[in-house]
Amino acid sequence: MAELATIARPYADALFKATPEAEQAAWVDQVRALAVVAADAQLREFADNPRVTQEQVFGVVTGAAKVVLAPVVANFLRTVLENGRLAALPLMAEQYQALVQARQGVAEAQIFSAYPISDAQVSDIVVPLEKRFGRKLAPTVQVDPELIGGVRVVVGDEVLDTSVKARLERMKSALLA
Repeated sequence: MAELATIARPYADALFKATPEAEQAAWVDQVRALAVVAADAQLREFADNPRVTQEQVFGVVTGAAKVVLAPVVANFLRTVLENGRLAALPLMAEQYQALVQARQGVAEAQIFSAYPISDAQVSDIVVPLEKRFGRKLAPTVQVDPELIGGVRVVVGDEVLDTSVKARLERMKSALLA
């Protein structure tokens, strides 16, 4: 996984440098749509077939993505295909989105909850988190029943774990020490 991330970084950087600020949101959506298609194992198998041309792969990917690509994004995809880096495209999309969000002062926040939470509850959680982390957060919520209760928040490489599971583990460590 680390190898693909290393491969993806220069591509994401190059696309980011070519991105006008006014077009960032549209380009993120376009690259994300391409990444969803590129994540399909059957498509990658098709692309690896020596009988298939790069233009055929380009046509299949863009057709399956069902988005109109900006010329620079289309050239980006052609470059990825020419260099045989289709497998790294999902990571390129993630890294590109992170660069765009960093430019906007926004960070991705993954919120893990033991139970499903409503949008209002997410808002109640995000407001104090934005103060704590000092930046605007774009939250995504995932349900993780192993937490028992509470939430675990991951922002970049920072983790805030207020779950019941984490508290029980801290109590266990304290009792065994």
